[in-house]
Amino acid sequence: MLQFMKNFWNDEEGLQTLEIMLIIAVIVVIALLFRENIMGWINQLLDFGGRQIDQFESN
Repeated sequence: MLQFMKNFWNDEEGLQTLEIMLIIAVIVVIALLFRENIMGWINQLLDFGGRQIDQFESN
């Protein structure tokens, strides 16, 4: 049993999965914290693009 626990503790195969999950969790937390800023930025980009298209069509 002790040897199994030592092998399990030293096993590094699942490490990449844990790292990816932590990175995704951090990205989600950042997105939730700054969602108002992100949505405002996206709306400004879409509004700018719409005005440019309208200006192009009127010429």
